[in-house]
Amino acid sequence: MANAQAGGQWYPPEWPGRIRALASGELTPVAPKRAATVMLLKDTGAGPAVHMLRRRTSMAFAGGAYAYPGGGVDPRDDERHVRWAGPSLDWWADRLGVDRAGAQAIVCAAVRETYEEAGVLLAGPAPDAVVGDTTGADWEADRAALVARELSFAEFLDRRGLVLRSDLLGAWTRWITPEFEPRRYDTWFFVAALPEGQRTRNASTEADRTVWITPREAADGYDRGELLMMPPTIATLRQLTAYGTAAEALDAAPARDLTPVLATARLVDGEIVLAWPGHDEFTKHIPTGGAPA
Repeated sequence: MANAQAGGQWYPPEWPGRIRALASGELTPVAPKRAATVMLLKDTGAGPAVHMLRRRTSMAFAGGAYAYPGGGVDPRDDERHVRWAGPSLDWWADRLGVDRAGAQAIVCAAVRETYEEAGVLLAGPAPDAVVGDTTGADWEADRAALVARELSFAEFLDRRGLVLRSDLLGAWTRWITPEFEPRRYDTWFFVAALPEGQRTRNASTEADRTVWITPREAADGYDRGELLMMPPTIATLRQLTAYGTAAEALDAAPARDLTPVLATARLVDGEIVLAWPGHDEFTKHIPTGGAPA
């Protein structure tokens, strides 16, 4: 079970040993897998709220931590033709820093995971439309097939004649799991607004709770040590507090820097310094034989 050090920062007890092994050359980093996650927003009287889920404590990765809907990229979604609305694949490839096939797979992953874990689908029958209620039995059967990977998202869209609404997504930031982690992800974070007529539900088998919460409330809960989160989650929540509406956040997305944030671990004066560039609040000083400070 992970524990929290500063506020609600997710800090697994095995990290110090793995960091020391990496620093000494005894640990070979695993290659990160591409992933996407979506900060789904809706406007409230107190400003935009974000949809968050709490990962089950039994989960091997970040158990008990609050996060956004998200998951790994499905390589089956990189080549198949997808009906596409919004910026072109060339635009997305440039924005995400990958090739066209990679861009399609990453955007598909963002939309698929939002549907799989929150029941919200950023797609519609036409380039200027979104589907309505997706809670029917036939929709649920398709969602279950997606979760089981019996059906690729590109196949799902084609089967239902749907257009993927990439214009409803804004690429926000990119984080890569530290090199000392046994499970590593290269994750693109997106923002999106809850489409009119749709509603969220806890459709994830990986979550035991879901909430709509303002970024400020979530950050305050983290600071009090009440909500456990990984560094990219609390970092993005703090960034979202600057916006008064979901539309403002989406409008700000195209100008956001997508240079990957990758934690570094280095040995300094007999202690390991763990740092996330540009995010000083997460810096940890780990004595060679003790707990982090």
